[in-house]
Amino acid sequence: MVVLHGNSNHALAADICSELGLEPGRAQVDRFPDGEIAVSLGEDVRGKDVFIVQSTCPPVNENLLELLVMIDCVKRSSAARITAVIPYFGYARQDRREQGARVPISAKLVANLIVTSGADRVVTMDLHCEQIQGFFDIPVDHVYGGSVIIDHFNQKKMTDLVVVSPDVGAIKMARAYSQGLGARLATVDKRRISGTETEIGFVIGDVDGLHAILADDVIATGGSITAAAGIILEKGAKSVTLACTHPVLCGPAVERLLASPAQEFAFVDTIPVDGKISDDRVVILSCAPAFANAIRKIHKSALIGRSSL
Repeated sequence: MVVLHGNSNHALAADICSELGLEPGRAQVDRFPDGEIAVSLGEDVRGKDVFIVQSTCPPVNENLLELLVMIDCVKRSSAARITAVIPYFGYARQDRREQGARVPISAKLVANLIVTSGADRVVTMDLHCEQIQGFFDIPVDHVYGGSVIIDHFNQKKMTDLVVVSPDVGAIKMARAYSQGLGARLATVDKRRISGTETEIGFVIGDVDGLHAILADDVIATGGSITAAAGIILEKGAKSVTLACTHPVLCGPAVERLLASPAQEFAFVDTIPVDGKISDDRVVILSCAPAFANAIRKIHKSALIGRSSL
């Protein structure tokens, strides 16, 4: 087994290898003078089970193309099997056409690119929409980040908890968190106005006198979740904590988060946040054990199983 990685998340790839008891595979991913991606392998992968760790986080297109070129490189080097380990799958929110809209289904296009480049299998975490697994014509193992976040809050031994979904779309995730934490459940009514703007309506469920955990799969610009945090406190919550699997944190996200009343930001490390946000309220939760476990079981052709969600 060989574990390679691109430039999207060096720290996570190193942690996964550490959990597996392996040294990271030797792959050099650079740029030619004209900006084209240059990949070369420093070891023989012929006949080996190769895993390529690469999130397609910002810069999304650079990281995506790195992944595709790496897969092609490994395929042409005669690897027995290639598994793309994609902790954060970019373009996942472009998964359908609204009625009458003239837009692409980019999530399907990206899935096609990954398959065509030569991947035999995909491992990812907390897809924005689980049905995206069906966009691939190869096996997809969906690792759930719920256990990572639930374990963190269970260790804090908090009481009077309510898990709040920032919108109806995240209610399934929030329900799983509430069950894992023995907490109540509520949701916020949100309507999307555009790709960057949302309108917060009202809170469905009781948050008065409770410690609220606002949980979502992605924090992009941070507008929805920070607005929801303010409304929850207005409704009488004692405190608000923000938790997410994928801290994309683009545009005004950092400014909004730092100005928010949240007492903690719990981020899973599918995307590196070093250099983006620096605050004592930030807690980074490692998903390396979850991915290492998935890689180990895939290599042994064992059942991965379904965790918290």
